[in-house]
Amino acid sequence: MLKLKIKYCKSKKCRILLLAFFLLAVAYWLCLPGKLFDDPTSVILYSREGRLMGARIADDGQWRFPEMEKVPEKFKQSLLTFEDNYFYKHPGINPVAFGRACVQNVKAGKIVSGGSTITMQLMRIARKGQSRTIFQKLIEMVWATRAELRFTKEEILAMYASHAPFGGNVVGVEVAAWRFFGRNANQLSWAEAATLAVLPNAPSLIYPGKNSQLLLQKRNRLLDRLQQKGIIDATTCRLSKLERVPEKIHRLPQVANHLLDRVYKEQKGKRVVSSIDYTLQQQVAGVVQKHQAYIEANQIHNMAVLVLDVETGKSLAYVGNTKSKGKENHGNQVDIIRAERSTGSVLKPFLYAAMLNEGSLLPNTLVPDIPTQVAGYSPKNFNLNYDGAVPASIALARSLNVPAVRMLRDYGVERFHFLLKKMGMKSLNRPAGHYGLSLILGGAEGRLWELCGMYASMGRVLNHYNNSNGEYFSSDIHAPSYLLNDSVKRSKPQEQGILGAASICQTFDALLEVTRPDGEDGWRSFSSSGKIAWKTGTSFGFRDGWAIGCTPTHVIGVWVGNADGEGRPGLTGVSVAAPVMFDVFRLLPTTHWFEEPADDMVQVLVCKESGYLAGRWCNHKDTVWVAEAGQESEVCPYHQLVHLDKTRRYRVNAQCEKISNMVHESWFVLPPAMEWYYKKQNPLYRSLPPFRDDCVAVQQHQPMELIYPKNNDRIFLPVDLDGIRNKLVVELAHENAEAEIFWHMDGRFIGSTIQLHQMELAPDEGEHLLTFMDKQGNMLYKKITIVEKQERIVK
Repeated sequence: MLKLKIKYCKSKKCRILLLAFFLLAVAYWLCLPGKLFDDPTSVILYSREGRLMGARIADDGQWRFPEMEKVPEKFKQSLLTFEDNYFYKHPGINPVAFGRACVQNVKAGKIVSGGSTITMQLMRIARKGQSRTIFQKLIEMVWATRAELRFTKEEILAMYASHAPFGGNVVGVEVAAWRFFGRNANQLSWAEAATLAVLPNAPSLIYPGKNSQLLLQKRNRLLDRLQQKGIIDATTCRLSKLERVPEKIHRLPQVANHLLDRVYKEQKGKRVVSSIDYTLQQQVAGVVQKHQAYIEANQIHNMAVLVLDVETGKSLAYVGNTKSKGKENHGNQVDIIRAERSTGSVLKPFLYAAMLNEGSLLPNTLVPDIPTQVAGYSPKNFNLNYDGAVPASIALARSLNVPAVRMLRDYGVERFHFLLKKMGMKSLNRPAGHYGLSLILGGAEGRLWELCGMYASMGRVLNHYNNSNGEYFSSDIHAPSYLLNDSVKRSKPQEQGILGAASICQTFDALLEVTRPDGEDGWRSFSSSGKIAWKTGTSFGFRDGWAIGCTPTHVIGVWVGNADGEGRPGLTGVSVAAPVMFDVFRLLPTTHWFEEPADDMVQVLVCKESGYLAGRWCNHKDTVWVAEAGQESEVCPYHQLVHLDKTRRYRVNAQCEKISNMVHESWFVLPPAMEWYYKKQNPLYRSLPPFRDDCVAVQQHQPMELIYPKNNDRIFLPVDLDGIRNKLVVELAHENAEAEIFWHMDGRFIGSTIQLHQMELAPDEGEHLLTFMDKQGNMLYKKITIVEKQERIVK
C-alpha cells in the first residue's frame, strides 16, 4: 500500500480533502472517452488530382465523411465569427459569453441563448443528443476543458466541422458542401461558407428548401459581421448577398461507380485517394457509352475497360461496366473487371514467350497446323481450316488454336499452369490437370484485372532490363493497384527473371502483326500511329470478347459480352473489343517502342523455310537475333539430301543409277499430314519426286501419315438412342495428292480412296488392325481397340 506523507496535512479532515481532490483530479482526467466519435463513416473515393469521384453512405444511413485534417479557411472564419469569436483565447468555456446567455435567458423567461463555445458544442455532439439541462451543460463544460488539454485548437475545429449536423442525414461540412452546392468545401464562396456556418445552429429548423427566407437573413447578417471584422470587404459582402441560398439537394459525383463499390468492400469507411486520372476516366467512360450503342444492336449489353500505367501498375481508368438505361438492367451493376470469365486466346503470348525463353522454340519455327487429337481433345482453328505448318510468330499473330495446343503439349500443362500463377493469375484455383490442354484456349477463367497486370508486368520487366544494364527484379511481377500511394518496393537485382527480356521483346514484336480491325489496317502509313502489341480473345460460344494492348507506357484491357453469359453471333474480340481498345489508345500520348534488349540476345543462323537452327542441308539461311537459350534449339528436321536423275524428275539410288550421273539436291520435306495442308496454302512447295520405275526404293521417308486416330489406341464409340453404334471416321494423308490408298481391316479389303483419304468404319468391340497401302507398296499399320465404356481422359 502506498503511504503518502504530507508535511503540512496531518489532520484526518485534511487527508480526506486531499484524497477527494486527488480522486476528482483522476475523474477529471479520465472523464473524456478515449475516442470521441465511433460513428460509421462514408467511404470516399478521390482521383489522383484530389477530385471527388464518388462516395457511399455510412452504415447508419448518414452522409458522414471521415474526419478532415484541415478546415477550409472561409468556412473557418465564418464559423468562428458566428459561433465563437474568442475560440483561440478561452480554455473551452467562455465565462463572459456564458454569463451573458444566462442574463438573456432570465429576461426572456426561456432558453434563447446557450453561451456554448465551439468546444462545448463539439462535446454535446459527441454525447449523442443529451437533454439541454443545466446539469448536462455542466458536464459539457467539464468535457470541453478536458478536451482543450488533449487536442489542439485546429484539431477541435476539424472534429467539429466533420461531425456538425447540417440537417437531414447530412453530417460534416464536406458532405454539406457537396449536397447543398455540388462542390468541394475548399471551393466555396463567402456566401456559401456563411450559409453552412449558420446551419448547425438550427439544422432541423433551417434547411435548404425549407425556411429559405430565414436562412437568407441569418446568412446576410453573418456576412455583415464578416465585413465589420475586416475579413471581407464591402464589395465582396455586397456581391455575396446577391447569391441565392440553396433550394435543393445535389447528388454526389458518380465518376467510377464500380471502383467505388470495390473500395467500399476493401476500404470501408475510409478516405481513399486512387490512382485514377479524372479526365481520362471520363473520356474512357465516353468511349464505352459510344460503343454501347453499337453493340446493343446485337443484344450485347456489357463492357469493361481498364487502363494501367506500365511503370507503376497503377490503374488510370476503371470502367467496370456499361450504364443501365431506364428500368432495364442487364447485370450492369456487376464489376466485370473483377469477374472471372473464359480467357479465350489472351494467354497465348505467355506460352510463346515461355518457349522462346527456354529455347524450345525460335520466333519463326514451323509449328504443325493439322487436325489434332490428344486424349480425346480435338481443337479447331477459328476459321476451321488448317495451314499444315505455320511459323510460331504468325500462329500467335493469327491466334491459331491448333498450333497453340500442340505447343502447350510440348511445353507441358503443369509448367504453363505454374508460370501463369507466378505471373499473377490468381484465378487459377484448380490443379493443372483440371484444365488440360484447353487452358490455352479459354478452358480457364481469368479476370481483366489480373490479365492486364500480367501484360503490364511483361512490359515492366523489359523496360527495367534495358534501363538497368541487363538486370531483373522479381518485384517487377506484381498485381495492379488502384491506390495512389500503394508503392511496390524494388527487390534486389538478379540474373534471371521468370521470362527473359529477349523473349518478351520478341513476343511483343509478334503481337504487332495482329491484324487490326476495319479502319485500322493502314496504321503503318501514319508516322503518328504508335506501335501497340495487342491480343484478342473469343471464348467458346461467343460469350466473351477480349482485347488487351501494351505499349512501353500503358496497358489497356477491354472485355465485351453479356454479364449473364449469353453468347451472341459476331461477339469476337477483334470485332467488338478491339475497336474500343484502339479508341482508348487514341486518348493517350504516342510513345516510343520498346528498346531491343541486345544483352539478352545472340545471333544464330536459321533455316529460312523451317525457322529452325540451320542444318547441314538447309540451302536458304538467315541470321537472326534470338534469346540466348535459342542457341540450343533444335536443328532443322525437314531438309534432307535427295538423289535425282539428270532430268531431276525422279529419285534414284545406287541400285539403278551411277553415282556420277546423280544430281544431289537439298529438299524441304514435310511429314505427309503437314504437307497435305501446307501445299494448299503454299503453291511453291515442291513434293518429293517419285522413284524411277527401275529403282527399288530404299524407304527413308514414310509418305503416309494418320490424322485420326493418331495417338489413340483405345476408342469408345457411343450408341445412339436407336441402339446403333456410331461409326469410326478414319482419316490419313499422303504426300502425293493423286495417290490411291487401299484400306484393309483385320486382313480384309474394305475399299480404296483417292485424294481425300477418309472412310467411315463400323468395327466391333475388341482389337483391330488397320492396314493402308499405296501403289508403290508403301504400307502403314495402326492397331486400335474399341472399348465398351468410355474411359476417363487424362489431359
